Amino acid sequence: MNVHPYGRPRTIRLAATTALIVTVLWTAVRAAELSEISPNRLSPAVRAVRRVLPSVVSIRTEKRAKDTFSPFGSNRKVNGMGTGLIFDPRGYIVTNYHVVADVLSVRVTDHSGAQYDAAVLAFDAAEDLAILKVKPSRPLPVMPVGTSSDILLGETVLAIGNAYGYEDTVTGGMVSALGRDVEVNEHQSYRNLIQTDASINPGNSGGPLVNLDGEVIGINVAIRAGAQRIGFAIPIDDARRVMAELIDIERLDHTWHGLQTRDVKSGRTRYLLVEHVRSGSPAAAAGFLPGDRILRAGEFEVVDRVDFERACLGRGPEAIVPVRIRRGDDETTLSLRLAPLGRRPQTPVQIVARKHPVEGVAERIWNTLGLQLHPVPRSDRRLRGLKYHGGLVVSRVRPDSPAAENGIREGDILVGLHVWETVKLENVLFILQHKERRSFEPLKFYVVRDGETLFGHLPLSRTKAAGATEAE
Repeated sequence: MNVHPYGRPRTIRLAATTALIVTVLWTAVRAAELSEISPNRLSPAVRAVRRVLPSVVSIRTEKRAKDTFSPFGSNRKVNGMGTGLIFDPRGYIVTNYHVVADVLSVRVTDHSGAQYDAAVLAFDAAEDLAILKVKPSRPLPVMPVGTSSDILLGETVLAIGNAYGYEDTVTGGMVSALGRDVEVNEHQSYRNLIQTDASINPGNSGGPLVNLDGEVIGINVAIRAGAQRIGFAIPIDDARRVMAELIDIERLDHTWHGLQTRDVKSGRTRYLLVEHVRSGSPAAAAGFLPGDRILRAGEFEVVDRVDFERACLGRGPEAIVPVRIRRGDDETTLSLRLAPLGRRPQTPVQIVARKHPVEGVAERIWNTLGLQLHPVPRSDRRLRGLKYHGGLVVSRVRPDSPAAENGIREGDILVGLHVWETVKLENVLFILQHKERRSFEPLKFYVVRDGETLFGHLPLSRTKAAGATEAE
């Protein structure tokens, strides 16, 4: 099964279907607010749309067309479109990466009709998510966030987006299936998607999938071309974990706090749990302890790590962020003073979290490749001047493992496997579990060593191959 994110004819392509579209215009919503309407008409779907619609934006892009027939490239420009969601009142927006990949310009229109030039702040190509930033003259409405932890098979959902350029188009359907793995092509695959029969069309990508409480439970990303009403969305809990990495203050502000946290989401139970406090960090100085629940940071209520990172974002070094926590049965407020990233210890810090699911991932990587890995941000001094979005530092290599036999050393930073970036442990697991992994064995790897990018191959059958050499 093939899925294509740019709309060219494939078995599956992003945002294309012939199913019925129900278009809800802002004028109709405003008229409903100003007139007397029968309670029967104010259905749960209507209330859900009215709750989420102000946080939905339309995205229009311009990029240079690819001309494969000309050795000199192409000056022809093409327009694209998509949808986004405001998740911070200062103008931070999440959308799909394929909506803004390689664009020359991005223009965002919010629900009030205000238009903004947008900058692509950060992105994760493998997860197909990107963060945009606009500069609004007023605080923008933020999307009401739900959870994908308790989605019900068959429950009613709504998709909202810039379908075919028709802004604020609303379509309805149900949750058709959960946990779908979908492959676009050799460069793009998705895992654990929500399948829905709500109509999704070109321009819907990056828009919300909404439940009848008016909460965003997914980000629409793809559909199966040629089929009727088979669309897909990234579960919001998965998306929020990626978003938190993309707006990490170490990545964007070059400041740090020293907290390792975990999102706990199970139905209506949602909170951010402190799992580890780095020694000598601002968080340690503030008095944080493992097991603390973070309730509020600055002016934001905190449900997950996205809320906490955005509360710290844009404040700069030495800024003090008041953080309300619950410790046991007591609540207290701690003063977290952010510090410049340069003060952070340069040695990798191992996260102690016995029940954290990443431990199973680390064990799989160790058993298969012979590597112990820890994430490092793009701002790490060893990656400066290189066009990577982060990597995984090698803290240990198992003797006689595929990694040891093929030139990977302690201190190397693993930045890619095959055609995918390796920014977090889950990226490596995705590749190891890929259903067509055998088709790209031996597995090509890319590491940064002493400021240079080297590559080599890992024959997972454990046959010995040449060591790392400099990449071209």
